[in-house]
Amino acid sequence: MIAYLRGKVLTTTEETVIVDVNGVGYEVYCTGSVFRKITVGAVAEIFTYMQVKEDGMTLFGFDAPQEKELFLKLISVSGVGPKLGISILASLSADEFAVAVATADVKRLSKVKGLGKKTAEKIVLELHGKISAAEVLGASGDDLTPSATSTANAKLSATDEEAVSALMNLGFTRTESMQAVKKAHDLGAVTVEEVIMRALQGF
Repeated sequence: MIAYLRGKVLTTTEETVIVDVNGVGYEVYCTGSVFRKITVGAVAEIFTYMQVKEDGMTLFGFDAPQEKELFLKLISVSGVGPKLGISILASLSADEFAVAVATADVKRLSKVKGLGKKTAEKIVLELHGKISAAEVLGASGDDLTPSATSTANAKLSATDEEAVSALMNLGFTRTESMQAVKKAHDLGAVTVEEVIMRALQGF
């Protein structure tokens, strides 16, 4: 199985990247984070998942092992194959996808091309609470310093409580989540989605 490629980027299409590894060109269907990172003519490192079928093999590429793990959980959902899984992660970043699942935002998921409402609902149902922060961010959030107990017990608005709950579903403690939400507000976040996204970016 091909799990990793390192080589010169020869060309790209809307969905794929062709990487030259020692004279062999590998076509890889990639996530949005890969496309944002690579440059044609430069050397790229791509973590891959190889799908083997009777009619051939297909490679799917990721920016980091954590993104690949997120993809593997995504395709474990009935009705979500690798092509749809990579399409989802090409349309949504890892943290955007995590926020959509954590907040049960079926409407946002349904906007992905090829992803219907029923499948979006199934993704939320099966993955809610199963996506860790490490898979989303590649970090544990240890840079947050635990505060006093009073912080964890502070009263929150309904919006902030929803944001804290979503972050806790991603593996953060309540204290860490509340600190992150406070930072998000300091950066100008207002809606639940904005608060969660800003909080995730702060970890």
